[in-house]
Amino acid sequence: MILPGATLGILGGGQLGQMFVLAARRMGYPVWVLDPDPDCPAAEVANQHLCAAYDDINALQSLADHCAAVTVEFENISAAAMHYLETRIPVRPGSAALAIAQDRAREKSFFRDLGLDTAPFVLLRPGDDLEEAAQDLIFPAIMKTTRFGYDGKGQQPVPAISELVTVWNRLHTQEAILESRIQLLQEFSIILARSVDGMMVFYPAAENIHHHGVLDLSIVPARVSVVLQTQARHYAARIAEALEYVGVLAVEFFVSAEGRLLVNEMAPRPHNSGHYSIDACVGSQFDQQVRALCGLPLADTRLISPVVMMNLLGDLWEAGEPDWQKLLQHPQIKLHLYGKKMARPGRKMGHVNALSTEAERALSVLEALRQDWHWPR
Repeated sequence: MILPGATLGILGGGQLGQMFVLAARRMGYPVWVLDPDPDCPAAEVANQHLCAAYDDINALQSLADHCAAVTVEFENISAAAMHYLETRIPVRPGSAALAIAQDRAREKSFFRDLGLDTAPFVLLRPGDDLEEAAQDLIFPAIMKTTRFGYDGKGQQPVPAISELVTVWNRLHTQEAILESRIQLLQEFSIILARSVDGMMVFYPAAENIHHHGVLDLSIVPARVSVVLQTQARHYAARIAEALEYVGVLAVEFFVSAEGRLLVNEMAPRPHNSGHYSIDACVGSQFDQQVRALCGLPLADTRLISPVVMMNLLGDLWEAGEPDWQKLLQHPQIKLHLYGKKMARPGRKMGHVNALSTEAERALSVLEALRQDWHWPR
């Protein structure tokens, strides 16, 4: 076990990195952050900020020299950087999980190889006869870059097969997956943690509602059948075991109009839909990330209160600073601002957790807040 007093490292200093640092420091661990952004949110709370590229050898060597173990905030870390660290200190999760999660084609194929259902898809490459490759898919569809896509970025709708070439040219990518658009009943996520010895714990499922491709609300307990939640936990456990995963893992699921459970994607790290755990669970997903990294017994994931998490996007700042008084007049709302200096439309600037005796009551509080802020969904 790596005990308090030892220094931990993290690649990435955004809001997820910031929340990891805060959890680690509460537990007595100094933290070093590597992030090329001088104004990254984690820099203000870390013991040391290495402002350098993620593949900067000197910065990586500093992490290896000063940290007992390293984790990641996001999956798009180069294989070379991961290999450099892994040969020197424990890195959890490891490069194998990141390599799959950072490539949509590999990720979808990995799920299928495990016998898990996904939306129908095909891989598209330059020089392919696009219409021939897509002839077995049902349209409308959606084209997604295989790498560097998140929160709706790197995605384009394809209404009909006749528009494939136009959308391909618009996306400007070397490789993409084309996926049939599924009629959805629900979307939800399962977050688990797996320890070095293979023990796993699961957080309550979060029902997710998106707006323009960005997560808007996470509702816990999820309004999803117990049967589907149990099946999803089995799927997520199968993924974690196949990867020999150590750390916090999020897996997103679709429920089709026919009631089928489909795996959408995974995130080898804490996830936006798990932010409710900071205020509503015995141990948050970030407490869990610290524990898994350090080889400690995993934390209790028990839900203390029904909760709804709502993201605060940069759109709220278009007319100036939001009226925080309207938010803070609700005593059951917990406000989390990330300290980002520039507010842009669609950028995650913070979130709120609304706690109540029932999730529906928490939803009502947040809907009243939207009206006060004149912020339509």
